[in-house]
Amino acid sequence: MKEYTVQQLAKIAGVSVRTLHHYDHIGLLKPASRNHARYRFYGEAELLRLQQILFFRDLDCSLDDIARILDSPGFDPVEALEAHRIELKKRAKRLDALLNTIDKTIKKLKGEEIDISDQELYGGLSKKQAEAYAEEARQRWDPKLVDETNARVKKWSKEKWAAVNKELDDMMRQLAPLMGTPVGDKRVQALVARHHAYLNNFYEVKPNMYRSLGKMYIEDPRFRSYFEKYRTGLAGYLAEAIELYCNYK
Repeated sequence: MKEYTVQQLAKIAGVSVRTLHHYDHIGLLKPASRNHARYRFYGEAELLRLQQILFFRDLDCSLDDIARILDSPGFDPVEALEAHRIELKKRAKRLDALLNTIDKTIKKLKGEEIDISDQELYGGLSKKQAEAYAEEARQRWDPKLVDETNARVKKWSKEKWAAVNKELDDMMRQLAPLMGTPVGDKRVQALVARHHAYLNNFYEVKPNMYRSLGKMYIEDPRFRSYFEKYRTGLAGYLAEAIELYCNYK
């Protein structure tokens, strides 16, 4: 029977060696044997147990819960795999719906003629997720502004979308190298003014709202990750520059 070292198993399973060491330490996945140098070796039974561990981890089960499930007297690996299969089929169906929604939305944003309702923009998301996203936008901002933005962008052509996207990218590429420069520098403030004007493509952004947006760029990981792909810390730098800009508006 073939055996694998911890490094080989980590590579096969797509996990880290540290993870396997941790699983061994807590008793969740013990190696089949150790040699005289205390190197771990894993056999078929351990490979199958690790597969179950990773399946349950994918379902967001805690390691303690996984240990209880796998070590319970009534645990049936075949039954568990069948349950995993059903869950994966459900996920595959939802992912297909999400991909279809993404394809439609991309075509819409490019200005292609396509009939997609506001409800379909959330296709593939659970009803709970869709309601949460919509409610988040309306709670964070004036619902009228959300409606205004939706009404504006629906009329944009493919060329308009391309220009708007390029404008934001250009600004961030110019702002990133200026990090370290005082935010009151004329070049920085000129880019912030340009960014403010850019946002007004979507809706009227008053100073207080713009200041709130700056804070959101730091606090919301979705926005922070966008800005920080240009340079680490850019979200915070932009927020600081926006704060100064709004003080004079």
